[in-house]
Amino acid sequence: MKRLIAVLIGCMTVLHTGMALAAGTVRIGALFSVTGPASFLGEPEKNTLEMLVKNINEKGGIKGTKIELIIYDTQGDSTKAKQLVNKLIKNDKVVAIIGPSTTGDTMAIIEDVEKAGIPLISCAAGIKITEPVKKWVFKTPANDHLAAEKIFNYMTSKKQKTVALLTVSDAFGSSGREQLKALAKQKGLTVVADEVYGPKDTDMTPQLTKIKGTKPDAIICWGTNPGPAVVTRNVKQLGIKIPLYQSHGVASKKYIALAGADNAEGVLLPAGKLAVYDKLKPSDPQQKVLKEYDKAYRKAYKMEASTFGGYAYDAFLMIAEAVKKGATTPAQIRTNIEQNKKLVGISGVFTMSPTNHNGLDLSAFEMVRIVKGDWELAR
Repeated sequence: MKRLIAVLIGCMTVLHTGMALAAGTVRIGALFSVTGPASFLGEPEKNTLEMLVKNINEKGGIKGTKIELIIYDTQGDSTKAKQLVNKLIKNDKVVAIIGPSTTGDTMAIIEDVEKAGIPLISCAAGIKITEPVKKWVFKTPANDHLAAEKIFNYMTSKKQKTVALLTVSDAFGSSGREQLKALAKQKGLTVVADEVYGPKDTDMTPQLTKIKGTKPDAIICWGTNPGPAVVTRNVKQLGIKIPLYQSHGVASKKYIALAGADNAEGVLLPAGKLAVYDKLKPSDPQQKVLKEYDKAYRKAYKMEASTFGGYAYDAFLMIAEAVKKGATTPAQIRTNIEQNKKLVGISGVFTMSPTNHNGLDLSAFEMVRIVKGDWELAR
């Protein structure tokens, strides 16, 4: 947190015809799922951005330049996201956009930001957001194939050879399913069941009953709340004893609360280091940044910071770093974001390039286990 504020204080003033309100004020747009089923993503993202902007403006802004943050709620609706991104671009004339929260919302607006030439830093994880590379689009969550690989590496270390998949039928789940199936083959694991559930389904016992009959070594559920919490409860109800893995899409205490701590006991998943920063070695390059962010968020909102809020933190940090290096137009901001090297953030250490608009690797994740309603490093 202190590092980000220091970066912002040292930034040059952003002035670009049609992109700034007036001398001394810069507009940044954001699209988050503040309400609706994905509010567990959008709310901490919104909170984080508002906290950062409030702190920097109270300190006089960026060399006297205040930041105006314009946030719209997509409600997790792709049609609404498309309407709102055009409002940010055409009416609000923002210099850059952070978000959306979900893969579906992000995919819906890529054409709009590409056409307008406005840098977008998504807070969603789907690999198709940045692969293939789009000129104006970046994202801060690690690619879902890295999360899948983290799970499979852990499974291999535990000599688990067969796996059942249970994925949600939305953009995030479909992308995860695709990555899981491809990587399983590469890693020498056998997929013995491949089941799907709907985003609004409230009972997955039919799929889990089929899965139970295939006798896999483990189950991987891929989705975002509330579905994975339902799956977790159903697994317990059916007396399924094999390991249950979840995706990084549920790496917040909200998932544990929805599933119930007793039901979630022992569940494994790849999570950003924020969840376990107090258990990291002091030499870890992210340890200090994570601690400062969590401390600031707790002070501002009386609750612990979440990995999802960290996605917005990192996006804002990238824009600040770009401006610090002299960027004064959307095109210059885009170029500077693409040139980030070893930028330490909440989600990991970013190294971008013209062929990589995510910039993270396997080190962005730790495998964690839920123990007594909290996270523990899984060894």
